[in-house]
Amino acid sequence: MSDTHKRAAAARALEDVRPGMRLGLGTGSTAKHLVDLLGEKVAAGFDVLCVPTSEKTAAQARALNIPLTDLDATPELDLTIDGADELDAGLSLIKGGGGALLREKIVAAASARMIVIADQSKRVDTLGRFPLPIEVNPFGLLATHIAIEKVMRRFGAEGGLAKRLKADGSAFVTDGGHLILDALFGRISEPKAVSDALLEIPGVVEHGLFIGLCRRAYVAGDGGVAAYDV
Repeated sequence: MSDTHKRAAAARALEDVRPGMRLGLGTGSTAKHLVDLLGEKVAAGFDVLCVPTSEKTAAQARALNIPLTDLDATPELDLTIDGADELDAGLSLIKGGGGALLREKIVAAASARMIVIADQSKRVDTLGRFPLPIEVNPFGLLATHIAIEKVMRRFGAEGGLAKRLKADGSAFVTDGGHLILDALFGRISEPKAVSDALLEIPGVVEHGLFIGLCRRAYVAGDGGVAAYDV
């Protein structure tokens, strides 16, 4: 997705933000454009109060003087705008490529509405081509890894399971102090069943299947920005 497309999708979503809204700010390269554009509006006097979904987004927003709060002070939000790694026709999502899936899901669930901004390549017939991020507790990692592999076999996963690493080879650690295991399913024909099975594993904190949270998506391509609703 070109930066032009990312910015176009972000700009279209920003049109849904009204003065005085309590807004969840997503994480990732597309959400970064949203925060930049919102910062321009705030500098011109736009009134909004935001909850960031990651420390990275929080730092960007603070640098732009966007007013921030958290879910303890503001537990109910009007809207969250975030990116996605995959979205299907029913607007079920895979998220977490940026490693912020737990906070992203908490913020989205606290919002009356969630809007996703993405490019055409993120639309899929069936979720699972993008590896599913699974946030796990470091304690008992091998036992959790084995339990997730059993779930993957049960649902016919086409690939393996790997601990996410940083460029220097060290383990990727989330803002919450957890690790991420990336599960390559290939196809997830039963997202709700996979979700339930993963959440039954004690060491799994959360996963990147977002089901029933997104109500609108703005998808950018060479022909412009298309809106999809469920």
